[in-house]
Amino acid sequence: MMRTIEVLIVIIIITGAFIGASFFAVLPWPRQVSPMNLRRLSFTTLQLLDLDYDLSTAAFEVNNPSIWNALQVALSASLPPNVIFNLTVYEVSGGTEQLYDMKASISNAESLGATSDASSYLTASSNVTFNTIPEKIGEHEGGGTLYILNCSDANGWWITGYTAQSLAGDLYRLLSPYFIDTIMVQDTTQLATILDGNPLQGETHQNAVVINTFGEAVPIPSSYTMYNDDSYAEYFYEVGKRVSLYNWTWSSIVGYPFYYVSNTVVFSGAQNSWGIYGMRCTAGSGSIAFLRGLDNQTYSTSGNPVTDSADRQATLTQEAIEACNYYGIYPSVYQTSTRALSDSIRQTYHLSVGMHIFNPVSGYNPGTIYNHVSVGTSTITGSLLALGLTRTPDIRLTGVGLLSYYNPRLYRSEYTAYGTSRLVVLQLGLVGGA
Repeated sequence: MMRTIEVLIVIIIITGAFIGASFFAVLPWPRQVSPMNLRRLSFTTLQLLDLDYDLSTAAFEVNNPSIWNALQVALSASLPPNVIFNLTVYEVSGGTEQLYDMKASISNAESLGATSDASSYLTASSNVTFNTIPEKIGEHEGGGTLYILNCSDANGWWITGYTAQSLAGDLYRLLSPYFIDTIMVQDTTQLATILDGNPLQGETHQNAVVINTFGEAVPIPSSYTMYNDDSYAEYFYEVGKRVSLYNWTWSSIVGYPFYYVSNTVVFSGAQNSWGIYGMRCTAGSGSIAFLRGLDNQTYSTSGNPVTDSADRQATLTQEAIEACNYYGIYPSVYQTSTRALSDSIRQTYHLSVGMHIFNPVSGYNPGTIYNHVSVGTSTITGSLLALGLTRTPDIRLTGVGLLSYYNPRLYRSEYTAYGTSRLVVLQLGLVGGA
């Protein structure tokens, strides 16, 4: 009984002490415990006001009362009731005199009080345009020619939803600004011309990039149909030898590389298993033959398969993602690959990785640029870009891969004329109670 009374007395004493301390304690205001971030609110408000270019318009129309009245209404509506503001517009001068010259100011209070913060926002005149001038690939190293296969006498495969010709046009628009010369190879006769070492329009033939827009099929000139061993795989062996000889970068944009040859005149009665005319299938022999030609090995189609048919999720490498941001080309980071090349080809055919466009998966490379380097040398003699993706081609991936590899710089325009830039400063303060 006595212990119970002692416990009750202790509880009463502790409770009384807590109530007394709370009564005399001075607690901070809620705004001090969790203050409003005025700088962040200020910058967010400026961005919101310029969402449809309204703030930029007002910054250059300081003598238009209707625009500025609308700006003040929008500004008041964007801020909490207990926030007061002062918005000031400055002219940005590019001369040696005063850098900022105030042009206009609006406010809803005489003073912003002791607690205030501000953010600034640079606006541009509506007659200002921003341009980028790309560096031309080949300006400093030689080469600089882009060949795009646009052969009218061939058919494509594994390019569902597109034709080779439509892909060729899109690639021309995407990549031609980055090359000294961009040549559309209009038929297989022109393809034979460049394979035989002759330029079409006086362009630099050596160190060129060749993009095959026909997917798993490759156009074959009639003069090369004599290579009919093993369903024309020997043609791909000859292509590999020429890629090495001319130090070309051969680009396969989707699917198995070198799976078919196509010529609608020579093979007018032939079709693949899905009814596409003008084709002959080389299957896995084509890639082996090409790689043996690239490595200057004797012709053969025997050897381990170099491609895989497993369904794999491919993800862009960090290097490719950075190139996407730099060049403003944005394919999906995630892709599906069922035609990846085995990483084992690097040792078998003396290849090094110029760049992984996609991260390797289980010993296979969904998208990689391979460089051929002969034994005992460090000189690159031919390259292969292979995007082993599924069915539908995305030319943006080809663009990102080539631009990441060659890395041409972008020279961006800047504000250089007086009166094209104005600085808007929004200062915010707090009023009212806790």
